[in-house]
Amino acid sequence: MKQSERPLSPHLQVYRLPLTALLSIIHRATGVFLVLGTLFLACWLVSLSMGSESYTHTQAFFGSWFMKLCWFLWSVALFYHLCNGIRHLFWDAGLGFDLPTVDASGYAVLIATAILTAAAWLAL
Repeated sequence: MKQSERPLSPHLQVYRLPLTALLSIIHRATGVFLVLGTLFLACWLVSLSMGSESYTHTQAFFGSWFMKLCWFLWSVALFYHLCNGIRHLFWDAGLGFDLPTVDASGYAVLIATAILTAAAWLAL
């Protein structure tokens, strides 16, 4: 029997994920990341209610460069999840299922995420 040269199943070296699949995976990951970031935000608020000494220690931790990077990534996740959630609402209404619209709305989500994140951080 002649052995086939093609792979047995698609894998990431052969198969390129479409934009919609990548955005779906990112949407789920940002949902998890938002939960984790919200827990940190709740810890910050609890330290605020516990008095100035507790708040000072917490603020020193949350004001570090690493946590500022985490807050920036959290805000990107927040705006991405918001924009992609709005796209899903249109899909739930039965709108935008043709392939050109799906691709265009995917790029619109990415552009809106970048604009909203930049606007939020420039406003700070």
